[in-house]
Amino acid sequence: MATARPWASEQAVGRRGGRELALLVLLIAGVAGASPRAHALDWGLIDPGHTTMEAVRGRYGDATRSSTQKIDGYDSTQWVYEGTQAPVGMERMVVDFGLLTPEGYRPQIVRSFLLHPRPGTFNRALVVQGWGEPTGVGEQSGSPAFMYEEGLFVSFDQDAWEVRTMLFTPRQKIPPPEPAPPR
Repeated sequence: MATARPWASEQAVGRRGGRELALLVLLIAGVAGASPRAHALDWGLIDPGHTTMEAVRGRYGDATRSSTQKIDGYDSTQWVYEGTQAPVGMERMVVDFGLLTPEGYRPQIVRSFLLHPRPGTFNRALVVQGWGEPTGVGEQSGSPAFMYEEGLFVSFDQDAWEVRTMLFTPRQKIPPPEPAPPR
């Protein structure tokens, strides 16, 4: 069983200061805790399927690096924010743009974004407090993972405590678990 760990280590504090990180975590927990399901789709004012490139740039500035590629014949853009350009408490944030909707392809819309938190920034308790109980539980690369139908996929370390990554997408239909085979 995992033991309780502090939510922020000295490594997580880094150059930005513990006070700023503490306020960020409290804001996330407080806002998401007030209405856990209302905020399951977004983080840091990015809502996949709705937020535009312009809004991401306005909030986070220019990316550390940018690339484009073809996905299913459509031009897709990826912005990576690392180091001092990453959001507070994150080592890296990767934002993918370009979403195929019933109205057509929208290249300026966030398709998904992936957070790589610094150690100590997010743990299992904060995820459950902020986003509620997961719709499904599984594994990714041998480590525990939470899946939320509202569009959040969280992978943990081997101890199922520290968050490794958080992937935000538009709402996903999670199939029910398969029944156990008869014996």
